[in-house]
Amino acid sequence: MNNFLIYGTYLVLLLNLVAYSFSFFRKGEANVFFVSYLAFCCLMQYSMELLYQLGMTNLIIVNIYFIGQMILLGIFYNSLIKVRSQKIFIKTSLAIALSVLAIQFYRTPSEFLKFNLFEITITNLLIVIFALFHVYNMLTGDKIYYYTTIGLVFYLLASTVFYLIGNLSIGLSDDLKLLTWMINNFLILGLQFFILYDWIKNFSKKTVF
Repeated sequence: MNNFLIYGTYLVLLLNLVAYSFSFFRKGEANVFFVSYLAFCCLMQYSMELLYQLGMTNLIIVNIYFIGQMILLGIFYNSLIKVRSQKIFIKTSLAIALSVLAIQFYRTPSEFLKFNLFEITITNLLIVIFALFHVYNMLTGDKIYYYTTIGLVFYLLASTVFYLIGNLSIGLSDDLKLLTWMINNFLILGLQFFILYDWIKNFSKKTVF
């Protein structure tokens, strides 16, 4: 069951990348930063899977993923948002977060080799704030990437809890650890379906294959 969720997620993620790439390169409709985010996710997910299959730790990739996700989605929402104060907040908070994380990794390099609780929390919650800015703006504007944004908010809030549990799971039973990761994989797959539905709803009719 867990393998089905993992490989199902890989498949839908790749499908999303192909779909949004067609919409961007053929019609210029999809946001270039969101396409870059999907490409980055594919690279990270398949890299983590490769290292896992080789019996190597993939926690370095996990940490790169969280930081890269924050940067790309921050730039993505900055490109969508038109309110000056919100754009300033996004740019400033990204700069501060990256500076703080750089200092932490410089002072304690070992944090890069485990589930970094501070990194997970700050990167995910900043993205949630950026996404909520966009949700608020959509109340009186165009609903661009609406389903993607709702999916991201739900996924990031829930997954943060499960990643925090993952860092503490050494003392838990194998069954409980497996259940935790299965739920997290299910959430990732759910996010990818939100993203796919957004493309079907808003981009598929505009794309000529």
